[in-house]
Amino acid sequence: MIVGKSRDSFFLPGGNIGILLIHGFTGSPAEMHAMGEYLHRLGYTVYAPLLAGHGTTVQDMAKTCWTDWWQSVTQGYEKLKLEGCTEIIGCGLSMGGILTLKLALNYPLKALVTMCAPIYLTDSRAYLSGLLKYVKKYQDKNNTHPYEDMEAYQLAYQQMPLACIPSLLELINQVRPLIRHIETPALVLQSELDQTVQPKSGEYIFQELRSWKKEYITYSKSGHIITIDKERKHVFQDVANFLGFVCKM
Repeated sequence: MIVGKSRDSFFLPGGNIGILLIHGFTGSPAEMHAMGEYLHRLGYTVYAPLLAGHGTTVQDMAKTCWTDWWQSVTQGYEKLKLEGCTEIIGCGLSMGGILTLKLALNYPLKALVTMCAPIYLTDSRAYLSGLLKYVKKYQDKNNTHPYEDMEAYQLAYQQMPLACIPSLLELINQVRPLIRHIETPALVLQSELDQTVQPKSGEYIFQELRSWKKEYITYSKSGHIITIDKERKHVFQDVANFLGFVCKM
């Protein structure tokens, strides 16, 4: 089954192991489509929810905060349970990775995958957003990294609502000191050409995790959205290999 490129949530029914795919800040499930299709072909049930405030207008997102995005994630988890999944895997890109870590702290997970999850942001202006939001409402994004033939999957806002950035930082600051309590099997993926998140973020997460099984993989040719970049096939295979091992345990 091929999922059409769309900003909407998508659900692919499969086996009794469900994978919750969580997109990033200002993004949409479109950036998770190719990965979702790949994992579904391996027999997993896949659900990628549209986070609150996303997929419509940047003005809508400006009215939301991390608790709204978190509620979208927990509702996604419950949907997989209602669909008959007896075990659930959390897999998140960028902010979705931080939400995945929070999910592991609050719900039983078979495994978790974080991809370019932010601990340290590259744009220092993000840390001044609490003040900048009073000067202007939206900031244009720096989209200099080419995603070649996958641009159609990059259905994200082209601006960031500055009112939401302090809430994103609050989410990161809440989760960061608690990572050391996570024992869920974990795969941490990080691109070396990440233009949004400092690459040392991935190493930090990996070192803090207390998972009985954990792996850390970097990609030298990819930008921030590794699910649609030139090394995406390697990303998908690495995720499949890790989950295949964990799910056999």
